[in-house]
Amino acid sequence: MEKKQSALAMLDILQKYSDEEHPLSLNEIAGHLETQYGLKLERRTIYSNIAMLSDSGYEISKYDDNRKGYYLEGRKFDKGEVLLLCNAIHASHFISQKQSQELIRKLLSTQSKYQAKEFTDRVYMANPLKTANRQLLYTIEAVSEAIRDHKVLQFTYLKYDLDKKLVARRNDPYIVEPRYIVYADSRAYMISTSTHHEGFTHYRLDRMKDALVVNEKARALSKDVDAYEYARNKLFMYNGEMGYVTYKCDSDAIDQMIDVFGPQISIIPDDDNHFFLRVKTSDTGALYLAQQYMDHITIHEPERLKKDFLKKLKEVSRRYQ
Repeated sequence: MEKKQSALAMLDILQKYSDEEHPLSLNEIAGHLETQYGLKLERRTIYSNIAMLSDSGYEISKYDDNRKGYYLEGRKFDKGEVLLLCNAIHASHFISQKQSQELIRKLLSTQSKYQAKEFTDRVYMANPLKTANRQLLYTIEAVSEAIRDHKVLQFTYLKYDLDKKLVARRNDPYIVEPRYIVYADSRAYMISTSTHHEGFTHYRLDRMKDALVVNEKARALSKDVDAYEYARNKLFMYNGEMGYVTYKCDSDAIDQMIDVFGPQISIIPDDDNHFFLRVKTSDTGALYLAQQYMDHITIHEPERLKKDFLKKLKEVSRRYQ
C-alpha cells in the first residue's frame, strides 16, 4: 500500500476510535491498522503519516501536546452539532424511520465510535409518528430541481385510508409549478402555483409520491404574490380565505402564542391578566387555534367567526349528549 493510502487508513482509524476522552497510543494505532487494514507499520512510518495528515489540514492532537496520546481534534461537525442534527432527524415526523436511521448513521460516522454510542444509547425509543412514505428524499430532489430550473412538476398526492395505508387521493396526478420549500407546523411543505387557480397552494412533501419534473416551463411568478407571507399566515397550513382575527388571551398563554406565531406577533395589552393578539390567517386555522387553546384564548373579532365557533361548540355538545 502506498504511503498516501496508509495515511488515509490512519485517518479512518483516528476518526473511528479516537476523541479527546479516548486518545490512542502508537501501539493502539498500529494494532488497529493491522486488524482493520492488515498493515504492519513501523513507528517512524506512523509518525510520518501523522505529520502528513497534519500538513494536509487535519487537526490531530499529539502526545507532545496532551501527554496522553493521539486523537482527531477537528472534524467536519462538532459533537454538539451532530447530536443536534441527529435529534432533529429522529424527531421529524415527515422523515421515514428507515431514512432517519440512514441519515443518522452517516452523521454519526463523522464522530468517534464512543461519541456515536452516546447518541444511540440515549435515543432508544422509535418515533411512532414517522411517515410510512419512504420517497421523501427523492421528492425533495425533484422539487428542488423543478424550482431551480423553473419547471412544472407532477406527482401523486397521498392520504391515509381506514386500513392506515397511504393511498392516492385521486387517480390523476397533480400538476403544479413548485416555487418554494418551507417548514411549518413541524412539517415540510412545497409552496406552488397552478394554471387552474390563482395564488398559492401547498402540499406536504411527505405525502407526495412519484414526483417527476416535466419538461415544461413554469410561468413567471407575479411580483404581486408573496410566498413568504402566504406560508407565515397559513395557521396550521389550512387553506381558505385570509383575514385578520383578534383573540383575547390570558397572560399566561403568551409562551404558547409565541411558539405558534413567533416573536414578531402583534400584541396589545388589555389588563394585568389579559392581552389582545391580532393575526392574519384563514378561518379554518383561526377556529382550530381557538379550539386548541379554548381554556386560555377567546375569539374577540370578527363577530362572524365568534358565531362560527359557538356553532361548532354546540355541534360538539350535541355529539356528547
